[in-house]
Amino acid sequence: MKILVQKFGGTSLSTPEARDHVIGHIRDALNENYKLVVVVSAMGRKGEPYATDTLLDLIRQNGNRLPKRERDLLLCCGEIISASVLCSLLNAATIPAVVLTGGQAGFLTNDDYSNAQILSITPTRIIEHLEQDKVVIVTGFQGETERRDFTTLGRGGSDTSATALGGALKAEVVDIFTDVNGILTADPRIVKDAKPLRVVSYAEICNMAHSGAKVIHPRSVEVAMHANIPVRVRSTFSKEEGTLVTNAEAAKSAGSKIRDRFVTGIASFSDITQIQVLAEDGQYDLHLRVFKAMAQNQISVDFINVNPSGVVYTVFDHEAGRATDILTSLGHKPKCLSGCAKVSIIGGGMNGVPGVMALIVEALTDQDIPILQSADSNATIWVLVRGEDMERAVRALHRKFELHK
Repeated sequence: MKILVQKFGGTSLSTPEARDHVIGHIRDALNENYKLVVVVSAMGRKGEPYATDTLLDLIRQNGNRLPKRERDLLLCCGEIISASVLCSLLNAATIPAVVLTGGQAGFLTNDDYSNAQILSITPTRIIEHLEQDKVVIVTGFQGETERRDFTTLGRGGSDTSATALGGALKAEVVDIFTDVNGILTADPRIVKDAKPLRVVSYAEICNMAHSGAKVIHPRSVEVAMHANIPVRVRSTFSKEEGTLVTNAEAAKSAGSKIRDRFVTGIASFSDITQIQVLAEDGQYDLHLRVFKAMAQNQISVDFINVNPSGVVYTVFDHEAGRATDILTSLGHKPKCLSGCAKVSIIGGGMNGVPGVMALIVEALTDQDIPILQSADSNATIWVLVRGEDMERAVRALHRKFELHK
C-alpha cells in the first residue's frame, strides 16, 4: 500500500477553522490515493480545556499527589478527545474514519510512566482498517505496557508516535503539521529576515532541535533517521510543501539545486549557568568526582570542557544553586556565571571547511560579544555567551553566514 502518515499538533486542532484545514489536508492525501494514518495531539495549549498542560494543572489544583501511572491515564484523555472529535468531523464529511488508541494501534512500551520508551509496534489493526479504505486516527503521545496500562511518551511524544508509525508501516513520508510553514534559518522572533529551508538532513535538524529550535522534537527525528523515512514539516494553514527532512545524501542533492551552503541555521536557548571547577596540584580525580556527583543528584550537564587544570560545564539556571551546594560540600570552590545562553551554528557542510570558526569569532567580535566557551561536532559549533548578548549574537551570525539570502 501507498501509505502516508500525517501528524497534527494541538494548535492544528484547537478551533473549527483549524480543523477545517486539517480535513482539507486529509482530502488532499486521499485524492493522491494514499492510505492515510492521522496521528493527533491534544487540542490547544495551556489554559484551553483539553490541553495536556491544562490536565496537569487540574492535578496540581487537587492535591498534586496523583501517582505516575494514574497521571498517564489522565493525560491520555487529551489525545482521545482530539481523535474522537476529528473522527466525527470526517464521518460527517463522508470520509470513513476510525480511532485507535496508542495501545490499540500496536505501541508496546516499557512502564517508565510519563517518559515511556517504545519497545515495539505491531500495526495489525491499522493495516486491517487501511485495507477497508478507512482513515485511521491514532492518538499520539501514548502506548501501553504488557499489562495493558496506559503510558505516555514524554514531551514531543506525538511527533515520535508519527515517525515511529511511519517506520513500522514503511510509509512513503511522514507529514508533521504545525502552525509555522516549515523550518527557518533562525527564530523569526529574533531574526526578522529568517528564511524557510526547503530541505535539511536528519543530523542538521536533530542538532537544531537539541539546540533550541522547537518545530519538531529531536527524538522523533532520530526515529525517522533510523527508519530512513522522509519527514516534511508543514503548516496546517497552507498548501506549501514546507521543509523536507531526509538523509544527508538526499538533502545534499536537493540542496545543490537551490543554493550551496555549509551553514544551515542558527539556534539558541538561554537560562543556563556556566560552572568552572579548578583542580589543585595532584588532584587527578577531580573530573570523576564532579561528574559523578552531578549524576548521583540527577543534574543534567552540558557544554563540557575537560582539561588537566579542571572542568567547565553548564547546567540549567534552576539547577545551579543545588549544583554549587553539592560541589562546595565536596570541598571544591566552583565559580559560577548564571544567565548565559548557548548559540549554535548548524550545518552538515561545515566539516572540513576551513575558516568557519574565524567567521564566528569575527561576527561576534564586531558586536563586542565575548565568547565564554565553545565546542564543536561534525555538524555544529556551539558558543556560550551572556544571556543579554544572545539575540545580537544570533542576528550577527545569521548575517555573517548570509542566511538571509
